[in-house]
Amino acid sequence: MTSTPHDPTPIGDRDLEVLIVGAGFSGIGAAISLLREGVDDLLIVEDGQAVGGTWHWNTYPGVAVDIPSFSYQFSFAQRTDWSRSYAKGAELARYAEDLVDEHGLRPFLRFGRRVLRAVWHEDDDRYAVELSDGSTLRPRFLVSACGVLTQPRLPDIPGVADFAGTTVHTARWDHAVDLAGQRVAVIGTGASGVQLIPEIAPDVASLTVFQRTPIWCFPKPDVPLPAPVRAGLRLPGARTAVRALSQAFVEVTFPIAAHYHAWFPLTHVMERAGRRWIAEQVDDPEVAARLTPAYGLGCKRPSFHNSYLATYNRPNVHLETTPIAEITPTGVRTSDGTEHEIDVLVLATGFKVMEPDNLPTFELRGVDGVTTAAYFAEHRLRAYEGVSVPGFPNCFMVFGPYGYNGSSYFALIEAQVHHIVRVLRAARRRSATRVEVTREADDRFFAGMLRRRHRQVFWQESCTGSNSYYFDEHGDVPLRPTTTVSSALASRTFPLDDYAFSG
Repeated sequence: MTSTPHDPTPIGDRDLEVLIVGAGFSGIGAAISLLREGVDDLLIVEDGQAVGGTWHWNTYPGVAVDIPSFSYQFSFAQRTDWSRSYAKGAELARYAEDLVDEHGLRPFLRFGRRVLRAVWHEDDDRYAVELSDGSTLRPRFLVSACGVLTQPRLPDIPGVADFAGTTVHTARWDHAVDLAGQRVAVIGTGASGVQLIPEIAPDVASLTVFQRTPIWCFPKPDVPLPAPVRAGLRLPGARTAVRALSQAFVEVTFPIAAHYHAWFPLTHVMERAGRRWIAEQVDDPEVAARLTPAYGLGCKRPSFHNSYLATYNRPNVHLETTPIAEITPTGVRTSDGTEHEIDVLVLATGFKVMEPDNLPTFELRGVDGVTTAAYFAEHRLRAYEGVSVPGFPNCFMVFGPYGYNGSSYFALIEAQVHHIVRVLRAARRRSATRVEVTREADDRFFAGMLRRRHRQVFWQESCTGSNSYYFDEHGDVPLRPTTTVSSALASRTFPLDDYAFSG
């Protein structure tokens, strides 16, 4: 079943217990857990026209997950019918739709509504949440499940708005654009670019890839899962065993390698393998050299693809590493004065991630009217257990600062949502209308995060020049420097006294 068509009728002004912003997997996971807890006076508002979040917005050619399908799913809703070991984007969008139907979420969903702002009101311990349809909702509790891979980042390049041809961003792909026989430029070689470039290269007349910083790219163990394999996953214990192996693979290749680099310098071994892979895949040694990162592995998220590097062997594909000076009406001019004439400009420039105005994606005002952007500017990006921020009562984030450690989003969503449910359960038990994390608890948590960061790969000299989006404007990397198991355990054991309950 697909998402209910958008009803343009305003929701209307109303009070409710919980408002969830975002119908991606974070919002879906939060809603499922809250309904299980008996919280049914809730709504989920979504800017898009369907559920799925990242997998609704990102539909560019080649889009797929870079974590094995066996890990990229909720523990309570594991599938045995994945078509591949690494699912394609459309399959993940269908998984989101299935979750909505299986758990009865559809009556709680409202599509095509963007949250403009949310303002805390002391007089009744509620937020006034203004929606794009003109409605104002007044939830007791607000859950920001906006996600971090949904809001496109536009490049800061002069003239980007002046290009007279067709411009498309990977995060808002226009399937009406026909690239066959076109002269195409792609700006960006992050994860989106790595997946897109091999898909479109055979169809275009010419493809110029503008690379600022190369990405570490490794072979991807992506294989079809035929019917006998899927049937085998239904045998007793098989699904659990495969998931455990998948989780271990994910944990070793990023959380442990990145956050425990000082103890387990696995990245050095992986870097050697990465250089061998580049040399094997790319025929021209000069092109191979330009595709080889000068920074250490782990400084920015690596990518996995089996044909990306080999795409540069094609005669119609050109790798351009001269810095871009400006976009002109007819093409891209580099700093050496060369103008590359093109018909289509593709921006594979990623998403807003660590920007304060993306946490959350709407204007949020807490006590005394302070915005999250102002709070983070003064106190740095930080949130207690990645969930709560002092001065913003009754508001919880899924994947706030220090909520994500690089593992599967699903395992971490479950941990963050468990944290939220514990707090709301305690609030109900104490008949509290206001819940706020204490500044002492937040300071203690933040200090603990900073104490651990010396062992992370990000703080090694090898990360200089990586241009990683992991680093925020304060020079911090607000990723949780712990294992996924530690995150899950913390969500179950943090002291409830770290919150002040009142009302």
